[in-house]
Amino acid sequence: MPLAPDDSNVLTVRAPAQRLVPLVFASPHSGREYPADFVAASRLDAHGLRRSEDSFVDELFASAPRFGAPLLAARFPRAFCDPNREAYELDPSMFSGPLPQYANTRSPRVAAGLGTIAKVVATGAEIYRTKLPLSEIERRVSQYYRPYHGRLQALLDESRALFGWSVLVDCHSMPAIGGPMDRDVGLSRVDVVLGDCFGASCAPVITQVAEDAFKARGYRVVRNTPYAGGYTTRHYGKPRNGSHALQIELNRGLYMNEEAHTKTGGFDRLAGDIEGVVAALAELVGERIVP
Repeated sequence: MPLAPDDSNVLTVRAPAQRLVPLVFASPHSGREYPADFVAASRLDAHGLRRSEDSFVDELFASAPRFGAPLLAARFPRAFCDPNREAYELDPSMFSGPLPQYANTRSPRVAAGLGTIAKVVATGAEIYRTKLPLSEIERRVSQYYRPYHGRLQALLDESRALFGWSVLVDCHSMPAIGGPMDRDVGLSRVDVVLGDCFGASCAPVITQVAEDAFKARGYRVVRNTPYAGGYTTRHYGKPRNGSHALQIELNRGLYMNEEAHTKTGGFDRLAGDIEGVVAALAELVGERIVP
């Protein structure tokens, strides 16, 4: 995807002083700059819109550049445009005219109301007062979605040019208790979920090193349940082509007050422990033992 002439208004890249490893870290859902016209068009207040936000995840992984890896983060919120979807995963009922034929209107994400342009926030509350004009689709895809993926692809291409392969770590957070849109509604969750599409998106040793690093620091870790990896993990994770992708989901109860959207005392501890996980991954890929 071509880069926008200047994409700094929709994303940030924390670059290392020198690229030392093929790792690229990305945080697609931690954006917290809510466009005024979006908030005005919503039936929810600013607090309600933040229910879908992976708050502060970009800050939790801020240590990545110190190990020679860039960290990409969307500045726009997931409720406005979700880059962890296909470009046109859309619900026809949300728009004032017929969708283009190439739109994916039947995916499980669309059925749940969580397409590229979401119908609902994570609690199931509807976002918009009225239907959106069709022009809003291309505006968000061209001005937000494509610049994000264009920059992500460029960072991965840089890894391949420098090291011959790439490893994407897609960084997310999850509610401490399964919500109404989730399969585990009402159930308490573990600390960390590692998603590698059941082994299809990255070499097993990458997932294992991440799991061991979290467990060594006292965290409860499971793989692929309830999150096996989203569009980003599936799209960029092609191990046979030397392109690996691992999704990390962190329990928000570890580091924030989910009602107030504020950090708790656990934030600094978790950020420090994540630095150790990043170090373990950097050591692994630095040894070039993964194809």
